[in-house]
Amino acid sequence: MSSGTWLDELEARLDATLQSFLRSNPAQESLLAEQEARDRQQALRRARLDLRQEAELQRQGLLRLAGEIRQWQERVERARAAGAQDLAQRAGEHVATLMEQGRSRWQTLGELGDRFARVERELAELTATPPPPPAAPAGEQGDDLQRDWARFEAEQELEELRRQLQR
Repeated sequence: MSSGTWLDELEARLDATLQSFLRSNPAQESLLAEQEARDRQQALRRARLDLRQEAELQRQGLLRLAGEIRQWQERVERARAAGAQDLAQRAGEHVATLMEQGRSRWQTLGELGDRFARVERELAELTATPPPPPAAPAGEQGDDLQRDWARFEAEQELEELRRQLQR
């Protein structure tokens, strides 16, 4: 038996066991969904921060590049004014190369903006999703105890399943 097949079978068994557990413990399914939503929000916030930082680096790079282009354009003009046509041509080619780099950076910045907008939309959708209904009114201590006990038993069952699957 190949390791890929063994791993696929194990993954399928784990998934089936988890799905069975969640069907018999709807409160755990709700907790799992809440945790997944929190994890996704955290990942999106981290991605948003990373995109902002990358965009700032690109913007700073563009500003430096723009300064360098201006400097070389002035050099082209000075060389032409002095009659150094060969030097002016080479400097002009360098300006063209720098401008191509600038266009590439603008394109990258635009792509970062698109990715940032997608992350923002997804984050807004996640935060706009209403939270799941509360399990039960917390009016009585007995209800809280029942809910806590059910959560405890479910966690114990999950732990036992993990131990069985590791054997």
